[in-house]
Amino acid sequence: MIAINNLQKYFGEKRAVDIDNYIIKQGDMLGLVGNNGAGKTTLFRLILDLLKADHGQVSINDIDVSKSEDWKQFTGAFIDDGFLIDYLTPEEYFYFIGKMYGLTKDEINERLRPFERFMNGEVMNQKKFIRNFSAGNKQKIGIISAMLHYPQLLILDEPFNFLDPSSQAIIKHLLKKYSDEHQATVIISSHNLNHTVDVCSRIALLEHGVIIRDIINHNNSAEQELEDYFNIGIDEAMNESANEEMIVEEIRIEEPLS
Repeated sequence: MIAINNLQKYFGEKRAVDIDNYIIKQGDMLGLVGNNGAGKTTLFRLILDLLKADHGQVSINDIDVSKSEDWKQFTGAFIDDGFLIDYLTPEEYFYFIGKMYGLTKDEINERLRPFERFMNGEVMNQKKFIRNFSAGNKQKIGIISAMLHYPQLLILDEPFNFLDPSSQAIIKHLLKKYSDEHQATVIISSHNLNHTVDVCSRIALLEHGVIIRDIINHNNSAEQELEDYFNIGIDEAMNESANEEMIVEEIRIEEPLS
C-alpha cells in the first residue's frame, strides 16, 4: 500500500524525518506514536505530498505521490482544521466533498447515517458556518469528510483531540469497523497511548524522525512496551533535573562568604 524509501526531511539543521525503508500493507491499522517533535505530522505531510522531501520518496500503490495525483482518488485525510472550508456549513462541505468523488446527495446522506451518534445532534442542521463550531465539532466534521468517499487509505492526525470521552469511544469503534468492512489501511497519530493501543494492530514508535520500533499489537500487548519507553524518558528527565539541582547546590556551598 505505502512504500517509504530513503525519506529525509530537514528544517534547517533539524532532522524532522529520516526513514530508510518502511512498508505499510493494505489493511494495516497503524498508529504513529512519539513525543512532540518526533516527526509524526511531518511524516503525514510527506505521505500526502504537502511537503517536499529533501531526499527519497513515498509511493502509494506504486504511485510516486510527488509525480502523480492518482493516489488522491482512494485516499482520505484530516490533519488539522486547515483542511476545512470554514465559510461553508457542514452540510455544504459534505456535499462539496462528495461531489468531488462523484457522489449524489442521496448517497452522501446515506453515508452520513453511521456518524449520527458521533455528531450527537450538534453538527447537522445548525444553520451556522464551520468556523463558528467548537474545536471538537470541527474535528468531527474533518474526520467524517475524510471517510465519506470510502477511501482505501485513511490518514488522521490526532483524531481524538478535542473530543469528549463518548465521542472518543464512538470514533474508535467506527475506525475499527471501517477498516474491517472496507479492508482499508488506516493510519493515525496520537499522544494518547491507550486509544492508539485500543485501535491499532501495529504501532510505529518515532524518535527524532526515525522509526525506532515497529510493534505488532495483539490484544493490547504493545501497551507495556510503550509505557516502559515513555516512562524511561520521564525517569531520565527527572534524573537530569536532580543532577542539575545537586550541582547548583554544591556550587552554592563552595562559594566563599563575602
